[in-house]
Amino acid sequence: MDAVLQPHARPDHHRAGVGLVAVSTWRVGTPERQRATVDAIARAWRSREWPHAGLLSYSVCTGTDGDTLLHHSQWTSEEAYQEFFRTFRDERNAEIDAAVPGIQRVALHRYAPPYRSAVLSEESAAAVPGSVVTVEVEFDGPDTARQRAWVDAVFTAMADDVGTRPARGGIAAHFHLSTDGSRVLNHAEWESEQAHVEWQAEYAPLTDAWAAVHHFPGLSGSRVRRYTPALSLRAGV
Repeated sequence: MDAVLQPHARPDHHRAGVGLVAVSTWRVGTPERQRATVDAIARAWRSREWPHAGLLSYSVCTGTDGDTLLHHSQWTSEEAYQEFFRTFRDERNAEIDAAVPGIQRVALHRYAPPYRSAVLSEESAAAVPGSVVTVEVEFDGPDTARQRAWVDAVFTAMADDVGTRPARGGIAAHFHLSTDGSRVLNHAEWESEQAHVEWQAEYAPLTDAWAAVHHFPGLSGSRVRRYTPALSLRAGV
């Protein structure tokens, strides 16, 4: 099977059969190199057959910082990912590195399929995201119950926002728990970067519910980054 480019560059976060979500970050340096790297990725993947039946989708977003790329892939299992890593990854990356030398691969984290998702409305669910915002939080050690409790606290805070701080332009938020028990990733979809900027500007002062999220016991760090969807690939039929 060949790789097929999906027109809206959007993974299906609740696709059946997903057992593992791999999320990685590359640093490339400049907006020009971001575009060149995305083009090289598309060539390297579309010129070859789909590498593994256990890979369900592969998507790339460009960071609004002009430097980073976000990679999001869905797998049937950890075993499928490891087999791809051993057998097919190096050939593709070698072609990409030849086209854009000096790429830094700085992080890779593994997550389970979404623990919880928030979709604002039926209308928003059908919208095409113009922006992806990732919120990554880290804890001071592995604790699956704590991961879930933090996400549940976020949902309590979002419920308190209804009617007072609507997320205009928000589409959906998908909360993934890392398989090692130490991280949570919120992969949030927005109609535009500006919509998220305006929503964040309404953040102060924090409500008690949001203060509980930010000062959750054991929370050791957090990071917010904005991206623009660039491409999404799946196996052809």
